[in-house]
Amino acid sequence: MSAPPDDRRLTGRRALVTGASRGIGAAVAVRLAACGADVAVTARTVEAGDAPKGKVSRSPACLATTAAAVERAGRRAVVVPADLADPSSRAGLVAAATEGLGGPIDILVNNAAANMVGPIATFAAPRRRTLFAVNFEAPLELMQAVLPAMRERRAGWIVNVSSSLARAPLERTFPGAELAPMGLYGAAKAALERVTSALGAELDGTGVRVNALAPRAAVATEETVARGLEGIGPGQLEPLEAVVEAIVALCDCAEEVTGRVFDTGSVDGALGAGRRPSGAELVPPGSGGED
Repeated sequence: MSAPPDDRRLTGRRALVTGASRGIGAAVAVRLAACGADVAVTARTVEAGDAPKGKVSRSPACLATTAAAVERAGRRAVVVPADLADPSSRAGLVAAATEGLGGPIDILVNNAAANMVGPIATFAAPRRRTLFAVNFEAPLELMQAVLPAMRERRAGWIVNVSSSLARAPLERTFPGAELAPMGLYGAAKAALERVTSALGAELDGTGVRVNALAPRAAVATEETVARGLEGIGPGQLEPLEAVVEAIVALCDCAEEVTGRVFDTGSVDGALGAGRRPSGAELVPPGSGGED
């Protein structure tokens, strides 16, 4: 996919992208910059090798890498470290991004995810709280934080990254053994989709668009590929670029496009998703997952 190198449709806008140290979030941040936006990026990993509490990190993917790629695209980058599972850490996130970018947020991409899996019957309460904090409570609070300025300016774009796991089977069949442990993750994403729909209706006519994008399959980030593709069949792996283009298209959609949950293909068909400028950097080196 390619586009004219003068794709600057987002010039003058300020964006905040969560989970932007790697994977989808990093790629979206750089793509937004290629379209002319200044970008604030947030995650836990600021420098290569930083380890979030309780983990050991040897990955080169980090916010500093993403910010450098944004700056190479000629746009301002602001690094705002935060642990979205911690209410005190995320409380000042929007204010810090607004200050760093020199004005209110025009675009919010809630991408960060905590993909915790396990049997629901024995899922520990602390893990459950973290899962819902990152996948539902944090996006909701960030939406609430950016909305006053968006409503005042009568313009804003919010994109919540969901998952195909948010939807239960239409027939009375049980998901396969490989999907059952993802039930609570899917439930959190389902809650995010429901709020997206309701908030879109609530804000209809205000100029603020609220939509969700649910990739139809596993996304081919470097982390996904590194874990191995054994058992992943045709149609079960979606190109990273396709997902990024769909998200960016929703960051510039018309006012009447709001309160909707799209999959990657439906965005491209309905909105004519934009294409990456030729030669533009899409994914910072060493990127993988979402945080």
